[in-house]
Amino acid sequence: MTPTIRGRLTEVRRDFHRYPEPAWREFYTTHALVERLREIGVDELAVGADAYDPDDRMAVPENDDIEEWFERARERGADPDLLETMAGGNTGAIAVLDRGEGPAVGLRVDIDGLFIEESADDDHVPAVEGFRSETDGTMHACGHDAHMTWGLATLEAIKDSDFEGRLVVFFQPAEEASGGGHPMAESRFAEGLDYFFAVHVGLDHPTGEVVAGIERPLAMCHVDATIRGTSAHAGKAPQDGDNAMQALGTAIQNAYGIPRHEDGMTRVNVGRAESGTSSNVIAERADVVAEARGETTELMEYVKSRLTRTFETAAEMHGCDAEVEIVSESPRADSDPELVDVIAGVAEGAAGVDSVVPTADFGASEDATFLMERVQDEDGLASYLIVGTDHPTSHHTSTFDVDERSLETGVTVLTDSILAVAEDGP
Repeated sequence: MTPTIRGRLTEVRRDFHRYPEPAWREFYTTHALVERLREIGVDELAVGADAYDPDDRMAVPENDDIEEWFERARERGADPDLLETMAGGNTGAIAVLDRGEGPAVGLRVDIDGLFIEESADDDHVPAVEGFRSETDGTMHACGHDAHMTWGLATLEAIKDSDFEGRLVVFFQPAEEASGGGHPMAESRFAEGLDYFFAVHVGLDHPTGEVVAGIERPLAMCHVDATIRGTSAHAGKAPQDGDNAMQALGTAIQNAYGIPRHEDGMTRVNVGRAESGTSSNVIAERADVVAEARGETTELMEYVKSRLTRTFETAAEMHGCDAEVEIVSESPRADSDPELVDVIAGVAEGAAGVDSVVPTADFGASEDATFLMERVQDEDGLASYLIVGTDHPTSHHTSTFDVDERSLETGVTVLTDSILAVAEDGP
């Protein structure tokens, strides 16, 4: 008899870890998920454009980039028919268990990797034990390999239980680009959920600690801007140029001068800026990647509008034009106290849990908040919980790893929390 997924958590997690793929290019990852979902057996399985409307996606990369990863997945042995379903970068899947009358419960896990070269150091466990990323320049540096493992194993555990109701598991692409939460939240699968769980590993909480719900995640938007000017010879005729580089400098300086707001905390950052070709050429183009965050969705909107205006007015000041694109964004959504209490009560008695923190500030941003917001708007309850893990270095670093003892803990807390709300409500 084939061991259950729950019985081989480490193996499943390590398989995912070997083959990370970035946002909207998770072709082989989706193939591997679907193989395991078919192994478990579900009542409905939707992949790619069958799971959501492709037009609702955010932060979709260029077609050439998508095709490169599509071909990599084909060469690696992904199911050709399944790949065609995902053509154009429509990755991810939604699995449904329908167990008759009872509440509708949602669980969201994210599936994408990051553009980080994984360490090959002698003390990095994935390198030592042979499951380091096999895709150069890409790794699971945020624990999404563990999240997928939790999603599969929890689904399997619920199927084998006496659960009554409907369980919907969202295997969401493009979290790192804040691009996948929105289409899944707009899908029919998110309709009418009574309870919703999202989950993350670690986040500086140690192995054995569970945070039952996050508070105050920051609303966020990614902003791309292109400034276009006119090139000229920097020595012979500088007056004939409209200097995109100079506009860029003004824009960056002024972005950090956006006034703070009396209603709460805001953030702005210019993460990447490129311009110019040579010392003797007036730059005709500049490209900027920036972000705005706020303690509330309204505060993020305030900073976003000011940041957009900053790029446009800086360009105008120097005789240039600016094109500003909001690539992706996500709202703030807090965990509901009633569901937090259920998770905390379950975690208190769970094997492997040493301490339970009812709520903690998140301090970052997450597009699972789109799903949380929809559930809450339809009078359901949502919580985003954290299962702690010891990790040698922080998330989004080349030496990030998880303590695999946390895998069983996560499955236990998620499974028992779902069963608790199905049986007794909040």
